[in-house]
Amino acid sequence: MSESAGFTSKLTSTEGVNYINIGLMLISLMAAYIVPFELFLFSYAVLGPLHYLTEISWLEKKNYFIKSKKDIWLFVLLVLLITVGLFDAKSKTNLLTGSFLFSGFVYALIILFVEKLGVKLLLVFLTFVVSVMLNLNRYPDLLYILFAVWLPTIIHVYLFTGAFILLGALKTRSVSGILSLFFFIGCAIMFFIYVPVNFGIPVSEYGKKAYTFFRILNTTLYNAFGFGDLKLNDEALFFGTKAIAVMRFIAFSYTYHYLNWFSKTTVIKWNQISKNRMVLIIGLWIVSVVLYLFSYTIGFYALFLLSMLHVFFEFPLNHQAFIGIGKEMKTILRR
Repeated sequence: MSESAGFTSKLTSTEGVNYINIGLMLISLMAAYIVPFELFLFSYAVLGPLHYLTEISWLEKKNYFIKSKKDIWLFVLLVLLITVGLFDAKSKTNLLTGSFLFSGFVYALIILFVEKLGVKLLLVFLTFVVSVMLNLNRYPDLLYILFAVWLPTIIHVYLFTGAFILLGALKTRSVSGILSLFFFIGCAIMFFIYVPVNFGIPVSEYGKKAYTFFRILNTTLYNAFGFGDLKLNDEALFFGTKAIAVMRFIAFSYTYHYLNWFSKTTVIKWNQISKNRMVLIIGLWIVSVVLYLFSYTIGFYALFLLSMLHVFFEFPLNHQAFIGIGKEMKTILRR
């Protein structure tokens, strides 16, 4: 084997990918410190759509990590109901957004263990009823924020990404895997330990306008961290020192979430698809980016359905990851 081939082999190995990801974390961290708002907007508009398309394609090849592909149609229905609410502010579906997300998340766990259709539907119906009784649809109650705001956003891009890193480290028992997990956690903590004043490039007027759709994430995280009572229309979101720290954490989480996925081609081989499918994915991605370039608002609305679908379709895999972590930890403790 030649020297160059050996180097390539090391880079594409699990160990190599772990170290590459540590580098990607550091790049995401530095960029988040310098241009937090623009970094997020770029990542969401450019990297996001390609991630949705390629991950949904990969999940479909893996049968969505469930026993029957037919089970995904309830996910599709729930996402359609949520999307209707996005396009129509007066729609009654907006009164049940928290319940739709909570039910989808629990349904993903149900279909991993239950085979009979009638039992699945009964359990998810009871889940929906319980969610309504628990007031999961009332903002700003914590349960609403947890499921309607954080689950499809920061939990999806940070907590679930961390779970996959932890699972990989436990499975391989590798030093690089554990190291990457520490870096991942450390980067997030760093934003709230080192909070420089007047550092980085201020958000542009275009950035402020484009960020309208995501303000609720910043304000709920800001308030949850105990930094104060930030309102949705508060301009301090764009220049307050602690508010910028929250934005850096969000920008890092989204950017690395996408980069982490693209680094996994040699590990999970999501890129091994037919030429026709690849051409279709690239074509749709180019259209998506053009829409965002033309108007961030149009891009957001056009891609919302795809974005939410990839979140719901990943729920079974998320549950599988936590189940896997439990099994690995049990094995380690036994030893």
